Amino acid sequence: MNGTIVDMHLHTTRGASDSMLTPEQLVEEMRRVGLPGVHLSEHDRLWERYELDRFRRDHPDLFFANGMEVSTDLGHILVLGLQAYVPGIRKARELRRICDETGAVMIVAHPFRHFFDPVTFRRRGEEPPELTPENMARLPVFELVDAIEVLNGCNTPRENYLALQVARLLGKPGTGGSDAHSQSGIGIYATQFEEPLESQEQMLALLRAGRFRPVHGLRDGTVIPFEEGSLDAARA
Repeated sequence: MNGTIVDMHLHTTRGASDSMLTPEQLVEEMRRVGLPGVHLSEHDRLWERYELDRFRRDHPDLFFANGMEVSTDLGHILVLGLQAYVPGIRKARELRRICDETGAVMIVAHPFRHFFDPVTFRRRGEEPPELTPENMARLPVFELVDAIEVLNGCNTPRENYLALQVARLLGKPGTGGSDAHSQSGIGIYATQFEEPLESQEQMLALLRAGRFRPVHGLRDGTVIPFEEGSLDAARA
């Protein structure tokens, strides 16, 4: 697979109040680590079109997709293909309806973050769930999304492996992204598409067709498909 590698999840100061990553720093780090593309997934907002057009013109050797990370009642969902933030999409089922109308794609982000910490649940007066792929696959969000983020740079390996197991159980494709809010870690996890990307429309078509895979190792000079045990083997 020789297609474009894209960090599918990161945030810049252009659209995320909790990010320290400026667009200029993003470009610098992309070139330093050899990352050809990113999905600009700001929190609940898109880059303005004129800003993005100018940014793309200034850096024609790099690929930029314009999406967002939507905060919904079923968790955070990466969305690519909407032209603007639409009222009501904090309800995940409404987001699904609108994405179906527009051809946009939904990817559940870091679905099991903090799930292995029982305190997360007990603070809400809940008992921790049984963390098996079969049990976790029953979460309602998985009925709605097109893909699952199985590699997230802010997750633990256990959280990422569980996401991979659930994705396989459900027959859904997986993506990878750094979830970077600074220069640190950009490209640590990414998504490799089956074709070189020339447009966001082409990227959307490949996402809908499931023609991509999650990868890691780019920053170390070797692109490795994410499989059971591959993170452990890479660290060994």
